[in-house]
Amino acid sequence: MARRVISSGKESDSSQQHQGRSVQGRSVSSDGSRCESGGFVDARTLRSEDLVAKTLEETSGALGVITRPKVVDFSARLKERRKANTRMIVMRVAAFVGAVAAIVALVWLLFFSSVFRLESSGISVVGANEWVSQEQVLSIARQQAGKSLLLVSGGDVETTIKDIPGVTSAKAVKHLPNSLEVTIKAQKPAAMLKTSEGTMTAVDSRGRVLNSVSGASVEGIPVIEVTDVNESLQNRSIKEALQILSSLSDSMRNSITKVTAETQDSITTELNDGDKVIVWGDSSQLKLKKAVVDKIINDPNVIGDKHNVDVSAPLRPIIK
Repeated sequence: MARRVISSGKESDSSQQHQGRSVQGRSVSSDGSRCESGGFVDARTLRSEDLVAKTLEETSGALGVITRPKVVDFSARLKERRKANTRMIVMRVAAFVGAVAAIVALVWLLFFSSVFRLESSGISVVGANEWVSQEQVLSIARQQAGKSLLLVSGGDVETTIKDIPGVTSAKAVKHLPNSLEVTIKAQKPAAMLKTSEGTMTAVDSRGRVLNSVSGASVEGIPVIEVTDVNESLQNRSIKEALQILSSLSDSMRNSITKVTAETQDSITTELNDGDKVIVWGDSSQLKLKKAVVDKIINDPNVIGDKHNVDVSAPLRPIIK
């Protein structure tokens, strides 16, 4: 066995022979580990470890209270996960049902509730006259009653009302939440068609027969003598005459005492029982023809003592 001998501050190792075998000393580190493989360790140099204290330290809580080690229960975790998934599905279904319910409620409010429902009392008409009655227009507009105002087609209402004889324009305006205003422009008859029996029929510029309101005045409306009303409305010359007459000013229309329409290009009007006779020809270049006639008959230096003005060719009028 090796021994260490300390002498004069120096360490020396000695080896001894024992029974013919030599034993060489081995150095041991301060922490008790072996310096070389196969060496021995001095148990006195090993660090002691308190296992009880270590266990208590590992199992103590934040406040120093001893707790049991956490044990994972996989079946409980599986149940919790299933509950979480079920809860998520329920929430999604509830959100979907809520969204559908909100949409259904909105659709009902806009299209089926009384809030936006158009009633007959909410329809008004502006612009009717004695030849186009308010009731005629209302009878058409009231076909939209009972619908949601959002479903009412203003274009359809306007198109149908324009088909009423005497109506030149129509505009339907919707006012939220539930009213409709129809504004029309109604013309007076372009002429009265008089048969040999003395029957008078009012027609507009498009040759449509007007249904007069009770007590309607025919004063200032030109009269065209015809043999048959229905046949005359198919006649090209009558259609041309209606176009010309409807474009004239009220002052000139009031002066017309006779209209002749033998052919489509020989429309003639007599003013003040023949004091002036205007030959219009057809309805082409009508704006220019009216300007020429106004200039001639209103200028004494031009008309002089003449009575007949022919503007069938407006650039070369004939006065005689």
